This record gives sequence, C-alpha cells and structure tokens, in this order.
Amino acid sequence: MTELEFEVSADATGGRVDKCIALRLGEGYSRTFAKTLIDRGHVLVNGRGVKPRYIISSGDLIHVSVPPASENDMKPEEIPLEILYEDDWIIVINKHAGMIVHPGAGNRRGTLVNALLHHTKSLADTGNELRPGIVHRLDKDTSGVLVAAKNDKALRSLSGQFKKRAVKKTYIAIVGGRVEADNGVVDEPIARGVIDRKKMVIDHERGRPSRSIYHVLKRFKEFTVLRVELETGRTHQIRVHMRHIGHPVLGDATYGKEGGMVRQALHAEMIGFTHPETGEYVEFHSPVPDDIMEKIRSGKVVKGES
Repeated sequence: MTELEFEVSADATGGRVDKCIALRLGEGYSRTFAKTLIDRGHVLVNGRGVKPRYIISSGDLIHVSVPPASENDMKPEEIPLEILYEDDWIIVINKHAGMIVHPGAGNRRGTLVNALLHHTKSLADTGNELRPGIVHRLDKDTSGVLVAAKNDKALRSLSGQFKKRAVKKTYIAIVGGRVEADNGVVDEPIARGVIDRKKMVIDHERGRPSRSIYHVLKRFKEFTVLRVELETGRTHQIRVHMRHIGHPVLGDATYGKEGGMVRQALHAEMIGFTHPETGEYVEFHSPVPDDIMEKIRSGKVVKGES
C-alpha cells in the first residue's frame, strides 16, 4: 500500500477532489482511477471520507492510500489480432467467433481486451478496469467488426454516437425457416429475464425500446440469409428478435437451434460512424467468415428462387 498525504494549496482551491488527486498522482493515473480510490474509501479529506465531486479548499489535508496491483488486474497477452484499421484515435478489429470481448466472471484471460493491451498502451479509460477502450461489444460466438477507443476524446465521441443511435451497424444472419417478406421490421422492447438473468426476453412492461430492420438476401429450403440493420443495440437483440418472429438464428444454443452450425450464424459485417478526430463519416467492413459461407453454399435452393 502506497501512502500519499498533502495539503491543498491556495491556487488549487475550488477544484474537485478526484481531479486534484489524479494530478498529484501524476502521469499514468486518470481521474477515473482517483474516483475509484475515493469510492472504495482509500481517500480521506481532513480525516473524513468524501465524494469524488467534493470541492477542495486551501488547507484541506488529503490522505490517499493506493493499494497494490491485484491479481485481477488486466494482463496483456500475446494473442493474434486481425486489425482492419488503426490510428492514434481508434482501432478497428475483425473479431473471430469464440473470442470474448472483455473479462467477466470466470474469464480473466484470453479476451480481446487482453490482446489489445499487448498490442497498444493507448486505450481509453472507460471507468471499468476490465473494459479499457471498449465502447460496444459482440457476443462471444458472434464474429465481425468492432471498434475500440484509444483516448478519452475518442471514447466520448464514440460513446455519444452510440447513445444517439448515430452509429450504423449491419449484420449477416442465417435464420431457420423461410422468411416470406423481402423486408421487415421487428420493433419489440427487450429486458433481462426475471427467472434466468443470462437470457433476454421481449417484455412490454420492463423492456427498453429495440428495433431491428431485416432484408432477405437468399432463401433456401431450410433457412434464410438476412442482412440486419440495428437501430438500437440491446444485448442479444438480433437473436431475441429473430426468435420472436419464429426464425431463430442457426447455431444459437440459447435462443435458437443447432441447424448444422457449431456457433450462432451471426456476423457483424459493417460499422459506420463519424471519426472522432476528422469529423468525417467512415465505414469498416468485415468479410463473411468461412463457416457461415460454407453453410450458405450447402443450402438447397427453393424452386423458383435464384
């Protein structure tokens, strides 16, 4: 445990205590890290705990205890990454199926975050030590394009665009059965399940607005290939919406059926957004992976379809 104690000078009066501590700790320590220390009781001002927004005054005595790095701290790992684009602001990855985006319970190693930490030291502080740079995610068994932020300005820009639904995202999905309509919209609210908290459900009382737009690309005897545009980004949204209309994603062990796939046949093919530095709209594409293409090639065309 590293101990730090200092008295607030007159020229620092009027600032927030979390900002003051981050500046005093020096380069490599963010305001978010200082906030975490305060929230966990590692900071005392004049012998008392305070909130991160506490406004300091000249003469305040601040005591900071910085705990040693824990075994749970994120560790860089030399894991191959398929990088589609990278600059000083963003990094765009083609995530392969089977890779978890960020650590969670029981998954501290082998994630995309571990790989990113090995690749670059520049990842935005998101306020969650397990998710540096992460502004959105893909399910473990969903492949495709994903963007991460490399600095705070990029994080604010991308997070704001996701919040305002200004990010364009399209997916390729293989779903069970024959989807009759060439185009369609599923506009059904989604909430976390009450009984099984790992599953999402359609819930008109508790659910958050969720909207998916689909277009048929190809119909086969036993399945249909769709392009799906997301207007919202709820957890498991496409998987839940497709099951709701009676056409679950193939290979989806949670909401669908095997259908000859060892993983869910869902691929994030494109993401488009305004670049946080240039202000220009950019798009990044990920080619459809071999396992999904092989499933499509194996399909039997319905008579009259081309």
